[in-house]
Amino acid sequence: MANSPLKVGVVGMGGIGHTHCNAYIADELAELVCVCDLRKERADEAAEKFGVEKFYTVKEMLNAHPELDIVDVTTSGIENGSWHYVPVMEALAAGKHVLTEKPISNDIEEAREMVRFACQQDLYLGCNLNHYFSEPAFMADKLIADGQIGEQVYALTKVGFNGSTVDVPNIDPTSRWQYPYSHAKAFLTHPFSVMRHFSGDVKYIQAFMDKPGARRQGGDMMLSIQSIHMQFQNGCVGYLLSQRGDAHFGLGGWWSYELAGTKGTFCIENCVEKLTVWQKDKEPVITNTGVTDFGATFPIRIHAFLEDVTNKVDKEHLRASGRDALATMEYIFAAIDSYESGGELVRPHALPAFHGSVNIIK
Repeated sequence: MANSPLKVGVVGMGGIGHTHCNAYIADELAELVCVCDLRKERADEAAEKFGVEKFYTVKEMLNAHPELDIVDVTTSGIENGSWHYVPVMEALAAGKHVLTEKPISNDIEEAREMVRFACQQDLYLGCNLNHYFSEPAFMADKLIADGQIGEQVYALTKVGFNGSTVDVPNIDPTSRWQYPYSHAKAFLTHPFSVMRHFSGDVKYIQAFMDKPGARRQGGDMMLSIQSIHMQFQNGCVGYLLSQRGDAHFGLGGWWSYELAGTKGTFCIENCVEKLTVWQKDKEPVITNTGVTDFGATFPIRIHAFLEDVTNKVDKEHLRASGRDALATMEYIFAAIDSYESGGELVRPHALPAFHGSVNIIK
């Protein structure tokens, strides 16, 4: 007998909330039941658009629909993550599985508590780490699984926003981005999640951060440039470069990830668009997917979460889990610690174990 569609309520009706709702409506594993937003006009508009019920508080939504299987939290807030904690914890306390937008939280203690509480409740907590849910990434997964990359040597990631100093807007001192680490906390979740997906946990981090003169002159508080060096537990070394519209990227476009090993190297360009593979004594193999819309990653990632919940996979096998999202925040906070200490080497905080006590990084 086929499984019944999972009943879903989405919290946060900004642009990303609408993107998630569209994915649920198109997916046979889901039934979009209701939407929720503290802003009445947003909830009203979304309810009319998607033909579902509307609510203005999470508690009201949960009381009205105890049958919900999943609560999807797409709220934003300071550094794109400060409004995640409360709705996620309310949903988990009500016994609901949760998918939340990234970053899991801009507050590392909140992120740790969300992961801890989901484990205590024995519920699925996933995060929209969607940058490795694409055809090039799936092809790269197979290359690694088939032994065509070999022992990993280095990983390079370049990701951010194309622009230049002349594009820096007038600074709004009331903006939710006017914090030193807004770009790091809101955006580096994605490149760190990709690097960890392919190379595993990070052992050491060293970071430098800055901003160009135009931002300084405008009074911009945000450190918009990050240069981060790392070593993975498997011995591979890595480098991450990110910037928020302060320069134009060269080869690879706005998003590129390259992984080299003793048997081969691959590079993914613009996340969804292109995969190139190099191996000794062979011509490079180039795959252009024909996909140019980064938005194509959302329904793929959301379907993966629905599949995992439907199939009742072991919690430790949940793809793009809350624990995975926590790892990215531990790396971001380690990078901040390194920067604030003048570039000292930092060991990220240990992740919670899947079973029992914490994992010890040796």
